[in-house]
Amino acid sequence: MKQLLLVRHGKSDWGTAAQTDFERPLNKRGKENAPEMAERLLKRGFKFDLMVSSPAKRALTTAKYFAEAYQTENIKLEKSIYEANTTTLLKIVNEFDDATDTIIMFGHNPGFTDFVNELSEANIYNIPTAGMVLISFPFESWKMVSRGTGEMIFFDYPKNSDEM
Repeated sequence: MKQLLLVRHGKSDWGTAAQTDFERPLNKRGKENAPEMAERLLKRGFKFDLMVSSPAKRALTTAKYFAEAYQTENIKLEKSIYEANTTTLLKIVNEFDDATDTIIMFGHNPGFTDFVNELSEANIYNIPTAGMVLISFPFESWKMVSRGTGEMIFFDYPKNSDEM
């Protein structure tokens, strides 16, 4: 069985006009929500084998908060997550090493929301900033992951009052 946790980056700071989209940092709320969501994940007893992140500043900073909560520094950067559509995201997932069963991927909308809906038919309107969705697949190989093959296990986000 494979599990993929998709985490949308925390709320970003639109800052100055001179700043590129890629360089946008987290704002105050993003810096509060990302560690809060990492703690929620820890409380669930969630364990993973690999963290993969877009190298965009806001996504990587979010990943670093999760890494800190889990006391690891091992974050693999995947540049194609940035501005990725569902086709690109699926290609990334299909190329994951089968030795890893549970992966956390940090990235962006609209790609992540579209991807969750395509993989699991979850019908989520929008993954809010710092939101996370866990999808499970009944396969031993990431190459088998495709449209409609996953089952959404949970969907959590900062303003969700139903968290465990």
